[in-house]
Amino acid sequence: IPKRTIARRSSPSPNAHPARFLDQFSDGEINEFVPFSKYPPCIKDVSFWVPEGFHENTLCEVIRGIAGDDVESVACIDSFTHPKSKRESRCYRIIYRSMERSLRNDEINVLQDRVRDAIQNDMRAELR
Repeated sequence: IPKRTIARRSSPSPNAHPARFLDQFSDGEINEFVPFSKYPPCIKDVSFWVPEGFHENTLCEVIRGIAGDDVESVACIDSFTHPKSKRESRCYRIIYRSMERSLRNDEINVLQDRVRDAIQNDMRAELR
C-alpha cells in the first residue's frame, strides 16, 4: 500500500492577521488600539423572510443576548424580494469568535439553533 503524504497547515503566526491590525489605523489620525482575537472565526448564515416591523438592531440584540461576546459581527450579505409576493428575504452572516480560545463547531451549532429559534419564535420571522 503506498504511503500518502498529508499536507498540514501550520498554526497561524502572530503576523497572520496584519489587515485586521492595520485597518484600525488611518494616516494622520491617532486611534486607540482595539484588541482582536488570534483565534479562527466560526461563520454561520441565517436566512428568513423579513417580518413586518423588522428592525436590524433588534436582530443584533437577540443574537448578542444568546451568544454574548462570542459574536464578533452580524452583517446582511444578501437581500431578495420575491417578484410575485413582494416579500423580502434577507441572509445574515454571523461571525462567532472568542478572544480566549478556539470555538468548536458543535458548540456554535447549539448557539446557532437557539438564534434560529429566537428569530422564528420571538421575532415572528419565517426561516428559509
